Amino acid sequence: MFDAAIAAAHPALCLPLHLPPPPKGRTLVIGAGKASAAMARALEENWRGPLEGIVVTRYGYDVPCQRIEIVQAAHPVPDAAGLQAATRMAALVKGLTADDLVIALISGGGSSLLVAPAAGLTLADKQAVNKALLTSGATISEMNCVRRHLSAIKGGRLAAACHPAKVVSLLISDVPGDHPIDIASGPTVADPTTCADALAIIKRYRIDVAPAVRQLLESGNCETIKPGDARLAGVETRMITAPQIALEAAAQVARAAGLTPYILGDSLEGEARDIGRALAGITRQVVVHGQPFTAPCVLLSGGETTVTLKGQGRGGRNVEFLLSLGIALDGLPGVHAIAGDTDGVDGAEDIAGAWLTPDTLARAWSLGINPLVSLDYNDGHGFFQALGDSVITGPTLTNVNDFRAIVIDGVTTKAI
Repeated sequence: MFDAAIAAAHPALCLPLHLPPPPKGRTLVIGAGKASAAMARALEENWRGPLEGIVVTRYGYDVPCQRIEIVQAAHPVPDAAGLQAATRMAALVKGLTADDLVIALISGGGSSLLVAPAAGLTLADKQAVNKALLTSGATISEMNCVRRHLSAIKGGRLAAACHPAKVVSLLISDVPGDHPIDIASGPTVADPTTCADALAIIKRYRIDVAPAVRQLLESGNCETIKPGDARLAGVETRMITAPQIALEAAAQVARAAGLTPYILGDSLEGEARDIGRALAGITRQVVVHGQPFTAPCVLLSGGETTVTLKGQGRGGRNVEFLLSLGIALDGLPGVHAIAGDTDGVDGAEDIAGAWLTPDTLARAWSLGINPLVSLDYNDGHGFFQALGDSVITGPTLTNVNDFRAIVIDGVTTKAI
């Protein structure tokens, strides 16, 4: 099911159906995200006519292209390579005409990969804010609101720089709700949020920022491009794939295996451990009472949870969810689960996620590993790696956020 979810979101499958017609003038390609290189190759393979451009992707996620330059940079904390790519991209789109076409390839991860600090800020300022946001417990929408207002390129600014050329943005969603402004912090779409909103988020999560960052937000001099701006009149946004499509692909695999699939939602948010406990409660109700579903079945869900780092572990929202789920189920017979990020990276680790079996906790205790301590330390990766239960995919070249599947077989109440 996990493999099917990833395959359904691959750019080679979903991008060709959404390409615009060639323009009278030049065709430029810009983009950022973990899937942007694969999107660029899919575009090259299906585009007739001249084509040039640059996209930036995560280290290790590049694929060979002939006409579009692929630049690699750091994620989730930006680096100088991302800054250089953003600078070059902004320069590339200067001086375009109404006859020109810009195709923007945008996917998750672009917020850190496409980094261009607002006037008065440095790369170090952006890096510090990013690190603080990632451990704060803020939602992805809140994090991206802050990122947009500290950027010289996000929040519609990149598309505004393309004016008067036509801009067609092809998006792969990795965010709950599929809001374009939250995908890579919306470099090509208008932003209704304000500097005051960004400042409120920093205060809400008690994020310690540099004086220059606070002063810039308080001044309101870093506002993003707002809805109705004439420079965005020629922008067209197309969502080419999203988490729901990946979940539906997984559901087909479940049916073929004789399991009835139930998609609980493609945009679940909240603390990963809280979502784990909640889904454990639903799972137990199915096993014990046959409500609200009857086994055998599979509970599917997507979205993006958060982890507020308090311990000394390595984080990872999928493994934190799974560990919390396992603790709450406490070895409930007939239940297996998997949780992983469809981009192959859970948190800052090159590990997609992990899987859970009825004997996971027992095996951990036998190795002297206390699951409760691992959860308190936010060390889901260490926990599942010690058991050999990590899921490692390598770069998947796409990103439609988290994937969770809980398989419940036909165990009856008498069996437990």
